[in-house]
Amino acid sequence: MTTPEMAFPPGFRWGVATSSHQCEGATLNNQWYAWEQAGHIKTGDHVGLACDWWAHAEADFDRAKDLGLNALRLSLEWSRIEPRPGVWDAAAIARYRAMLVALRDRGLEPLVTLHHFTHPIWFEALGGFLAPDAVARFTRYADFAARELGDLCDFWCTINEPNVFCTVGYQIGDFPPGRQGDFRATVRAQATMARAHAAAYHAIHAVQPQARVGWAHQYNTFDPARPTNPLDRTVAGWQDAAFNQFFPGAVLHGRVPAFMRPFAGNLRDVQGTYDFIGFNTYGRDLVRFDLTNPLELFGRRSGAPGAPQPDAGVATSYGEIYPAGIGRIIAQLAGLGKPIYVTENGVADRDDRLRPWVLATATRAIYDAIQGGADVRGYYHWSLVDNFEWAEGWGLRFGLIALDPQTQARTPRPSAAYYAAIARANALVPLPE
Repeated sequence: MTTPEMAFPPGFRWGVATSSHQCEGATLNNQWYAWEQAGHIKTGDHVGLACDWWAHAEADFDRAKDLGLNALRLSLEWSRIEPRPGVWDAAAIARYRAMLVALRDRGLEPLVTLHHFTHPIWFEALGGFLAPDAVARFTRYADFAARELGDLCDFWCTINEPNVFCTVGYQIGDFPPGRQGDFRATVRAQATMARAHAAAYHAIHAVQPQARVGWAHQYNTFDPARPTNPLDRTVAGWQDAAFNQFFPGAVLHGRVPAFMRPFAGNLRDVQGTYDFIGFNTYGRDLVRFDLTNPLELFGRRSGAPGAPQPDAGVATSYGEIYPAGIGRIIAQLAGLGKPIYVTENGVADRDDRLRPWVLATATRAIYDAIQGGADVRGYYHWSLVDNFEWAEGWGLRFGLIALDPQTQARTPRPSAAYYAAIARANALVPLPE
């Protein structure tokens, strides 16, 4: 039962999360565009104008304001800002400044992500986050962004979902650079990203001592398919450690799971480089031991029978929709003494059959966690408008607002009105009948 009396603390952030490549359009200088041109989008789709934000983001900012939201997470496109090594594009910075001003003018606090899966083609050609100078190059970019935009933003996410970026790019192969089964590279890239995060953290604070700097980590819930089966429990634990625990282990404690340490190196200097904890979560997987599936550490993932399922994807299994997992994740993090933000949560749901329930369940989980003493300060729903969903192209629709990418026409889904009611009330309100 939900009631209007379930009020949230004053100033709680009700927002939406977005990313540059998925929204801006014509991001022609990053490795994801090259990946698309090579024919790797599973649906055969093209990003094209995406949501046309490079020209008209302000119209969607108006829509976010009209929903009663007070926060919006967006990313910078590194490939626009530094199109060639050491060359900075003044027009790109001017556009991002205009976008940040527009957000602030509408009462939307910006949370700016520096790396949301994309980087310049030249950086990828040098080896990406496996290159020996990757940390220095990322730090230079972070320092430049903070100096150019710091008067308009003091809330920074260095890297989005480094575990997804590395696992799907080096182990599964559906993201660039498209390697499969390269566990060593998966770990090495995450370790470099952890060092890059830490260096960027210090660089931003050197420019903005008062800045709030963290990262956005993807947490997936892995439970054994057969809880009494020791093999299922073991492989579920392996998948949890490999996917969920590496980056938090480095940033929170300066150490990572033991079986990953030989490829990670010393990460003690990464410890403590965070002012808040941001996490993204979407689903749960039940894991069954499967000797024929070495790419996923001998675990076969599936959703619980009869559990709510998102729309089917082409490239990726999204498992069981599990907004209640938010509470389980907050319980793991609440004792660390730092503010917590749900930096992404949502569902692929073209017909809006489940999104209102996801919003209600997620909101209830956060409310209960706050009542239990957790310092949770914001929820950013993915996403405001349907966007280009990486290897899935236009095949998955996460928006509160439906988008026709051919005409750029936008149609609010019923869930948009429900989320607006939550945000305006700053409280969990009843689901519409």
